[in-house]
Amino acid sequence: MGDAKPTVMCFSGLDPTGGAGIQADIETLFALGCHATPIITSLTTQSTKNALSARAVDADLMRDQALTVIADMPVHAFKIGLVSAIEGIEAIHAVVSEHPDIPVVVDPVFAAGGGFEFSATDIREVLRSLLVPLSTVLTPNLFELTRLVPNSDSAECAVTELLSTGCQYVLVTGTHDETEAVENRLYSADGKVSNQTWPRLNGSYHGSGCTLAAAIAGYLSLGIGVKDAVRQGQDFTWQSLKHSFSTGSGQSIPDRACWNRREQ
Repeated sequence: MGDAKPTVMCFSGLDPTGGAGIQADIETLFALGCHATPIITSLTTQSTKNALSARAVDADLMRDQALTVIADMPVHAFKIGLVSAIEGIEAIHAVVSEHPDIPVVVDPVFAAGGGFEFSATDIREVLRSLLVPLSTVLTPNLFELTRLVPNSDSAECAVTELLSTGCQYVLVTGTHDETEAVENRLYSADGKVSNQTWPRLNGSYHGSGCTLAAAIAGYLSLGIGVKDAVRQGQDFTWQSLKHSFSTGSGQSIPDRACWNRREQ
């Protein structure tokens, strides 16, 4: 029997296109040599163009699933994506807060690429109060950052406010900027900021944020330090987007399997 793979528990929604959500997590972690334990938070109806609806999974069921898995096997990182109900956020908080030594990556999913809103203001406020303080790495894009801190004067002020809650790092992705290159900024609680710039790819992608957060969680589960995990997670995501494929009529789907083909 071979050595066990590091395990990442993923709290994510089910996207029936397979481009985002839990399948993006599983594909990413498999490519990195990790094992994903999937806890479905929401059942969605969506295409590669937009989402139409989201139905939250029973919070007690989510909590029971997570606790049963944790009692059975070691978990080396948590990845939290779409949570479309307050009760679900509370259930995840109850699980994750009992394991302060396990790194947590939170991807605050608030809207689909086509504009469908997954979360109301009260849900975002609860996520900010319960899950952001537990985050090792929080991965908002600029749109999500303004939703988390709606009355902030600037992105830097918003990040400072989030770090003050206990969050250790905030990675603000620049995919929504109108810049020639994509600039992602990693802010740490000690005040340091590091930038990573990537060539901007043509097109739009379904599941890029899920891929990035899952990749960072995967690298953390492998014992890699936060800054290197964030850098390598960006590299994995950029390569997946570069090799994306169009199977629907909307956004392209990242090819997470390209990572394995690249190493052959």
